[in-house]
Amino acid sequence: MKLGLLTACLPGEDLADIARWAADQGFEALEVAGWPSPDDRNHIRVDSFDQAESDRVGRIFAETGLTLSSIAYYENNLHPRAGEQVNAHLRKCVDAAAALGCPTVGTFVGRDPGLPVRDNLQHAAKVFRPLVGYARDHGVDVVIENCVMKSWHPDGYPGNLAYSPELWEWMFTLGLRLNYDPSHLVALGIDPVAAAAPYVSQISHVQAKDTEVLPGTINRFGFYGPITGEKGWYRFRVPGLGQIEWSMVIEALRRGGYDGVVSVEHEDPVWSGSTERVQTGLGIAYRTLRHLVRG
Repeated sequence: MKLGLLTACLPGEDLADIARWAADQGFEALEVAGWPSPDDRNHIRVDSFDQAESDRVGRIFAETGLTLSSIAYYENNLHPRAGEQVNAHLRKCVDAAAALGCPTVGTFVGRDPGLPVRDNLQHAAKVFRPLVGYARDHGVDVVIENCVMKSWHPDGYPGNLAYSPELWEWMFTLGLRLNYDPSHLVALGIDPVAAAAPYVSQISHVQAKDTEVLPGTINRFGFYGPITGEKGWYRFRVPGLGQIEWSMVIEALRRGGYDGVVSVEHEDPVWSGSTERVQTGLGIAYRTLRHLVRG
């Protein structure tokens, strides 16, 4: 396994600067943000990808010795209005990944909040089968993060229909693979080790984010969380500052034969606010995971 990071936590920073810093710290891989402009999470300019951009990105990875593990574009592929635009950009991410020799493109399944789950799953099959076929033809896997995305539903219900092992089994039938993030399972009351163990062969990428349960708050809100503007009963942290037993997670992945990248996804509100604070948070994650990932 290799230890990497997702560049989306450093929006607006130049990819070359991120890569040099990551390599200097000992990271071995980058999961690179590829949102369309004007979103500043566009460290690979997928929407204007040409030979010059391919050469620029390839040179950065060649000079730093890092691995490009995935191109990240996490949006709602089933959105009733923007879905077609999202899917078109996802295909551009696949094109860029293929040109760069990158094995995966990461996204969400999403959800149309105006439809029941059963109808969403039928719609998703129609959307993703051609996308998966297109990616496979280019030698790329489409990987789905198991994030709940409650903010995409007006009542705070799951907005990304890939949040549980039951739904993982469904999406595997479409040829989708899992970008496994244990933090979201903690927030659903699911044991992240027991949940992942049967499906390691279907995991093509791993994101490392932790979950801190805030004492006493679940008694006010329950698992569904607040319906007002109050803070919920948990928050995301960098690995090492939450509830997850990372030694058990990594061992379960290793036992299942996973030998890919574990990519730190920094969404820690404590270690945010500036490039320096984000980098400090990434450093905490690195020190927590490096000896586990490298075995």
